[in-house]
Amino acid sequence: QVQLVESGGGSVQAGGPLRLSCAASGGTFSSYAMGWVRQAPGKDRDFVACIPYSGSTTYYADSVKGRFTISRDNNKNTVYLQMNSLKPEDTAVYYCTSRRPGYCRDSYGQYDYWGQGTQVTVSP
Repeated sequence: QVQLVESGGGSVQAGGPLRLSCAASGGTFSSYAMGWVRQAPGKDRDFVACIPYSGSTTYYADSVKGRFTISRDNNKNTVYLQMNSLKPEDTAVYYCTSRRPGYCRDSYGQYDYWGQGTQVTVSP
């Protein structure tokens, strides 16, 4: 059983940065693809970004491309989401998620384990 714990959420003004972290335990971290999914109030969950087990490439939703960067440190069992140039429409609860095999998918329904989520609020 994999446990995922997010941190780093908060409130920021539009244009500012935030960095989310997700610490994993209970599994072989280096064998999982790691992703971020978000859910805005009253909306369905949306895929944000993913990095495969190898860390060799990254995948992003079109809405965050060029602004967000996902990375992982397999020595620390941690995945990060650096968010720059934040917009009010980025306001959501951000969930860390993982899947095996360790290849990325852009559908949130194909991820196995989820963190509790961390709130990100971007004011105009």
